[in-house]
Amino acid sequence: MDLHENTESNLVTATFELPGLKKEDVQIDVHNGRLSVSAESKISSEHEEKGYAVRERRYGKVSRTLQLPQGVKDEEIKASMENGVLTVTFPKSAPELAPKKITIA
Repeated sequence: MDLHENTESNLVTATFELPGLKKEDVQIDVHNGRLSVSAESKISSEHEEKGYAVRERRYGKVSRTLQLPQGVKDEEIKASMENGVLTVTFPKSAPELAPKKITIA
């Protein structure tokens, strides 16, 4: 997983490499301010080669959980997947929770 913070656009981008998986194999949940990404791989192939039956199987589970910034709403979280790379973006902080300067009168 890679995390990147863009201070100009106030966005955090989390990138997950999930080779061989399709978006149907990946689940994203938000619960109690935590973003959980999980995936399960069940890839198997069979072919015959020079009289031998070749069977390859690859099974595995992946899970990662991130603490979301306070005040992030579910609809502000965006996810896309292309060529086995899942990209999830969300705001670093909610505008109403951003620090504000108070001028002294």
